[in-house]
Amino acid sequence: MRELMYWQAIAEGIAEEMEREETVFVIGENVQASTFMATKGLVEKFGPDRVMDAPLSELAICGATVGAAAAGYRPVCDLSFADFVYCAADEILLKAAQHYFAHGGNVNIPCVFMGVAGGGFGTGPEHSHIPSAMVLNNPGVKLALPSTPYDAKGLMKAAIRDNNPVLYFFHKKMMGLTQEIPDEEYVIPLGKADIKREGSDVTVVATSHMVHLALEAAENLKDKVSVEVIDPRTLEPLDMDTIIASVEKTNRVVVADEDTERCGVAAEIGHQIMERAFDSLDGPVKRVCAANMPIAGAAMERHVIPQLEQVQAAIESVMGY
Repeated sequence: MRELMYWQAIAEGIAEEMEREETVFVIGENVQASTFMATKGLVEKFGPDRVMDAPLSELAICGATVGAAAAGYRPVCDLSFADFVYCAADEILLKAAQHYFAHGGNVNIPCVFMGVAGGGFGTGPEHSHIPSAMVLNNPGVKLALPSTPYDAKGLMKAAIRDNNPVLYFFHKKMMGLTQEIPDEEYVIPLGKADIKREGSDVTVVATSHMVHLALEAAENLKDKVSVEVIDPRTLEPLDMDTIIASVEKTNRVVVADEDTERCGVAAEIGHQIMERAFDSLDGPVKRVCAANMPIAGAAMERHVIPQLEQVQAAIESVMGY
């Protein structure tokens, strides 16, 4: 076992897949210097032909990614910020997502679109989102949100090997998070949730950095409530079976997600719980999400992005405290 930081685990996952398969390459904005460290050291190991800096045009970068994937390569496209999915939505959500279906299943598009996501650093309205709901509203792509170094590596390897386009959002606040990683190779299947903490009184389904807020809230409340924390790890495919099994045990649910509340991930998960486990619920599903307003800047950011106290209050609320 070795202790790796979150970003190191991502870089190692990419490196192992590049060693395993020559068709894997990295393209993106400043990937050789690696602003957010997730591709750090790759150009020294694999050279500029497989770790390619591209001009500052997300649409062009993603177009090259889709074309290369259609031609038989497995590109990893680093968009820098996850928010830049909006800039390249045509290539990602209309081309990559639909190409297989539009061509009768004859052309796979195996590629990864990765980007650092989330708020907490005052980076403003164009660099602080986790645009999960927008992605999920476009069938044909998969979406991974790793919350730990272990998950970050295993999910990256699975994403690269998948024959479908996968979006991979890694959170700014977890870059320095450390965890022991096995020496032997492992891959985490897309679509398999993880129980981060077992409990019996309330289920908290949390995504990305919200997993850590949920775990902290659970620890703070441990003397009066037993909290089970479920991390879906991927939102497409979504492992509702694990979530439903937990709900049937605890009978109470909080869904915590950093994307916007309106028409968001938490609403989707909550409604699926209602459809599949209504008779198990002792009360309404409670959501903890970003407010329905732009993330204006550092001064206003914490009033938009969900905080620890909100997660804790939601747990207490569904418990009737």
